[in-house]
Amino acid sequence: MLRAQFSKTGKGKYLSHLDLMRLLQRAFQRAGLPLTHTQGFTPRPSVSIALPMSLGTESLCELLDFQLEGEAPSPEEIRDLLNRALVPGVEILKVYEGGRKIRELRLLESAVTLEYDRGVPPEAAEKIAALFRRPALPVEKKSKSGPVEQDIIPLIRRIAVRQTGAGELELRALVHCQEPSMNPMQLAQAVDRYLPEIQPDFARCLRLALYDEQEHEFY
Repeated sequence: MLRAQFSKTGKGKYLSHLDLMRLLQRAFQRAGLPLTHTQGFTPRPSVSIALPMSLGTESLCELLDFQLEGEAPSPEEIRDLLNRALVPGVEILKVYEGGRKIRELRLLESAVTLEYDRGVPPEAAEKIAALFRRPALPVEKKSKSGPVEQDIIPLIRRIAVRQTGAGELELRALVHCQEPSMNPMQLAQAVDRYLPEIQPDFARCLRLALYDEQEHEFY
């Protein structure tokens, strides 16, 4: 099994998870890199993404596992062939063998940016920092059975709030992403729910890095 680290930025953030999977599978075909398929009545290409992203999320650290038929080219050749077959906004950063088991992945570092059309409200950063110091912070989360309330405080390893422009605040956070998991955009949801007076006009998320439980970079 091979693993690729890839980014999804710019226009690529408008690709849903299913669209992204279809795009990647077609890229392997166009690149002349035949994927193996699963066995059974409905064989599927042997390709998977570790942590599916929500629509609109950008990332610099996505992981793609795949298996090729026959003798594979070098990792550098695979990277270059796939990049020539992909669209702007999706880029293979590196390809390698011997990636760690996905079950060891635990933490995700993200930057959630809050945008204010009329400038950042006074003391907004201080109020948001205080919000995430609360002992509990229930926020709605989507589940297969419908919306549920999830206390996100135990799932935040650390968070820092800073102003990055006249109309922007950045929430830089390290959160749990597996067993249990939270979506970093729940940080913006918490601001909307508990601090309506400083609710942003728009929020966006960029995934930065993945780590194991000991905060060693995951690859």
